Amino acid sequence: MQTRSEQTRQALVRAAAELIANGRLSDAGLVNICRRAGVSRGALYHHFSSTAELTAAVYEQAHERVVALMDEAFEGPVEDAPERLLVALCEALRTEELVRAGIQLAVDGSAGPPRLRDDVLALVRRRVVDAHRDVVPAPEDLAELAVVVAAGLESLGHTDAEWWDPKTSKRLWVLLRPLFSLAGEGLAEEERRVGSGSEGVRVPKRG
Repeated sequence: MQTRSEQTRQALVRAAAELIANGRLSDAGLVNICRRAGVSRGALYHHFSSTAELTAAVYEQAHERVVALMDEAFEGPVEDAPERLLVALCEALRTEELVRAGIQLAVDGSAGPPRLRDDVLALVRRRVVDAHRDVVPAPEDLAELAVVVAAGLESLGHTDAEWWDPKTSKRLWVLLRPLFSLAGEGLAEEERRVGSGSEGVRVPKRG
């Protein structure tokens, strides 16, 4: 159970996140945050030295949330991990103000760059490369594709929330899945060919 102090601190983080998620960073000023959280200025400064430190806490919690989503997405079968990640990330952007606010912030609580959005895309690339390193011959290519799709969905959703609907990610993945599958099948076929020794016999050139 949270103590009263912890509850107040979290109320301030939640208030700042709500203001940023439903507006912009400049909306998360001292007066607005205190009014939204229902606390005094003294209470805010008891927990944070500045509003920048408070918005940095929003970034930190959003970062933790996104990393947890990635860990969960890559726990299952590797070939569908990007789909699970895209669906989970878009759903979080659509329904969680903390993530929607944090994605716009830098680690110091400013507007950046770099922002959490940039960190997330870098993480997507690294996770896809690591997950497919032993599955496809060029995991970097698949990773770049996943990054492009994730970046597009994140950007478009800010003006049209339908892009963050899980159904949208799933429809896109219907088109993308064959590319990931074909890459994996190509490597498997290459390994079978090498294993059978079909490349071991060479026809000598005639002089």
